[in-house]
Amino acid sequence: MRGRPERGSTRSRSSRNLVFTYPKFMGTQWQTALPMATIQSLLTGKGGDGAQAERGLEDGGGARGSGPGVELKLVQSQSDEEEEEGLESSLTALVLHQPLKHRKAWIYLTLTALLIFTTAFLLGYVAFHGSCNYCGDDGDLVPVDDPPVPHHYPEGDLLHMGELRDMLKKYLGEETLDTTIRRVSRTTHPPGSSEGNDLAREILQSFQKLRMDHTWTDSHYATLQFPSRTKRNDLWIVDENGVELEEIQLNAADYCAYSATGTATGGVMYVNYARLEDFDTLRSLGMSLKGAIALARVGGGVSFAEKVRHAQKAGMVGVLIYPDPADVPQDPRRLGLSSDVAISEHVHLGSGDPFTPGFPSFNHTQFPPMQSSGLPLIPAQPISANVASTLLRQLEGPACPRGWQGRLQNYMYVRCVLGPSLTGGSGRRVRMGVFNSMTPVLLNNIFASIEGKMEPDQYIIMGAQRDSWGPGAVKSGVGTALLLELARTFSSMVQNGFYPRRSLLFVSWDAGDFGNVGATEWLEGYLSMLHLKAVAYFSLDQAIMGDDELSAYASPLLVDLIEGAIKQVEHPKHPGQSILAHIESQGGNWMSHIVKPLYLNSGAYSFTAFGGVPAMELRFDESVRAYPFVNTQWDSASRLQERLQGQLSSVGRTIGELVGLMVLRLSHDAVLPLDPTCYSSTMLQFSSQLNQHSSELQVHGLSPQWVFSARGDYSRAAKTLKETIQNSDIDDERMTRLYNTRIMRVEYYFLSQYVSAVETPFRHILHGRGDHTLSALTEHLALLRSQPQLFDEAHFRRQLALFTWTLQGAANALSGDVWNIDNTI
Repeated sequence: MRGRPERGSTRSRSSRNLVFTYPKFMGTQWQTALPMATIQSLLTGKGGDGAQAERGLEDGGGARGSGPGVELKLVQSQSDEEEEEGLESSLTALVLHQPLKHRKAWIYLTLTALLIFTTAFLLGYVAFHGSCNYCGDDGDLVPVDDPPVPHHYPEGDLLHMGELRDMLKKYLGEETLDTTIRRVSRTTHPPGSSEGNDLAREILQSFQKLRMDHTWTDSHYATLQFPSRTKRNDLWIVDENGVELEEIQLNAADYCAYSATGTATGGVMYVNYARLEDFDTLRSLGMSLKGAIALARVGGGVSFAEKVRHAQKAGMVGVLIYPDPADVPQDPRRLGLSSDVAISEHVHLGSGDPFTPGFPSFNHTQFPPMQSSGLPLIPAQPISANVASTLLRQLEGPACPRGWQGRLQNYMYVRCVLGPSLTGGSGRRVRMGVFNSMTPVLLNNIFASIEGKMEPDQYIIMGAQRDSWGPGAVKSGVGTALLLELARTFSSMVQNGFYPRRSLLFVSWDAGDFGNVGATEWLEGYLSMLHLKAVAYFSLDQAIMGDDELSAYASPLLVDLIEGAIKQVEHPKHPGQSILAHIESQGGNWMSHIVKPLYLNSGAYSFTAFGGVPAMELRFDESVRAYPFVNTQWDSASRLQERLQGQLSSVGRTIGELVGLMVLRLSHDAVLPLDPTCYSSTMLQFSSQLNQHSSELQVHGLSPQWVFSARGDYSRAAKTLKETIQNSDIDDERMTRLYNTRIMRVEYYFLSQYVSAVETPFRHILHGRGDHTLSALTEHLALLRSQPQLFDEAHFRRQLALFTWTLQGAANALSGDVWNIDNTI
């Protein structure tokens, strides 16, 4: 007896309470003493404490609320009892005084009334019992899943994929993409600002106009860091006594969110990209890193947060990060970045609110005094190429290693030396001051959904970041425009005969620039159930930065979907050729060309590494000259359109079609098109590495046998499940749901149960970060040959054991029921 809102209803959250009030009978004497008026009042429901069935539907006014629930109440009014007892006594006394000749009439009358009442009661019971979806055989209230009803759906649900593809192409438009991107990026709109709140309201209204099944907001209070309004960050050349000699001007708007605050003073050491291998190179050259300020280049495949963490571990006291012309084009005449512009990025080595690690920042939560282990302990500041050249000109020390020279030397005529000394006399150093301030901000994630018709409790999620420090044409405009267009397209398809099997969720996330805070807080709030409900997540962030090469940062589970989509979608730059055909015409392998691992700052990363949900982020980029304006005040719609030579809407349609086709497959197919065998090759490669080091491991009394066994169990379980699905009857709803449940949990099985989500949020052993991961285990294993003196046997034993048991647990879970698990040694 669940109510469902009419299509087009809007709510913040809704809670449904089903209340059954059972009748209270009036004792035993009523059978012999009730007058006809009382009997009639009971039968008509006008008196006493009659049976009632009520159903309450309450729309929550806040940003959050409770989910659907069923409540059983037995209601008994004390005042009614007293009335009934009084009435019963009076009637009894009246009957005792009646003449004997009337007693037979009263007995017949009472028996007739009892017969009528019993008949009415039984009819009511049968009617109610047949309509209660939550009742067991004995009438008890028991929690059960809503059963699928495959035979009662409209004819449109039977549309084939070919018809759905044609429908997608028909309704998917590109006319509004450019307009939306320009609207979103007309000014800065950080979280909590009036501009950001206005944009959130507009997106919510847009969802409402599309007549979605549900629209709502999800709110959190998060702690964000902004530049101080009273004291600017600064950079000085000082003497050995700390006396200020020369100030190097910084732009007040440039900062690294979640940097440590305060001042740091020291020599300057050029550290290239601040990768781990760069610090290893410096140590091999005998360079002293402790107490120096690192000068690092943007890029190199590592985020700002990773650069700062690596410098901190090396004993350095601060980090300055600049864009080198070799990595970021800096000729404004050729649509490049100006040399006086810095690139800003947060430096929290994690995602979400760093002051509520591992749990959601709801506004009613009483937070314990704790913070993320990913927050840096040293200050960090972005600087422009001009500022970097000022520092590099004054550096003294050994020449840079081969390959470390950027193009700043060509543009600014500076030598590439490592430092850390500065010219102009002994004792000259650099002092950097960072005075950012923490601010609590109300965040609002905006949701809309189209409810699935057969498995509505399984979700395919599409999302995009809404906020931006700067105008954010690429950072937030592109994703928001694609999100709204896909929502409009699927809404139109539903109105014209498309009935998705599973539910579609469209989400506009807040505070993405601070480390995907809005998305991560939502994940943390639903972590215990998302692996049972979320089929896949598609991030639309930064999807258009060019029109040449397509990249898919994705979970391996989704690779088959990618292949199916690129076969059918035309390349935006090569009309008449599909994306796959174009890649093959260049002589390349499509998978190595397109598929790439998820990265830390991706909008999809937290869903897989933290939540155990397969995720993907698509992006069109340039093969030669990267779009240089992301995370700057220059990221505008006009520059993006100029970069694409007027093809912005065309590329946007291509991305929309790719995502749309993959969503259609996931929402249409009876068995989810996810490949559980995708991780078998990764495990096989690791087993091969272990085998190569078997002699060194034996010296330490270590055997890789248990890893080999767990790897074999997983590969067999995945292969068996895939073959069983291929040979199964997809019309068997019960079996397909069981198969889908096991497939959906594959990523979740790889979340290590042996590390804390608070201390180590990215628990995935393959995509995560930390000591428990395959990459950490592989790096430690490599020390057996490269630096055997650094190999820690006890620590390696623990790493190997925890990894092995996580893998074995995944294999056991994928096997299904416990009697299907082969424990033979």
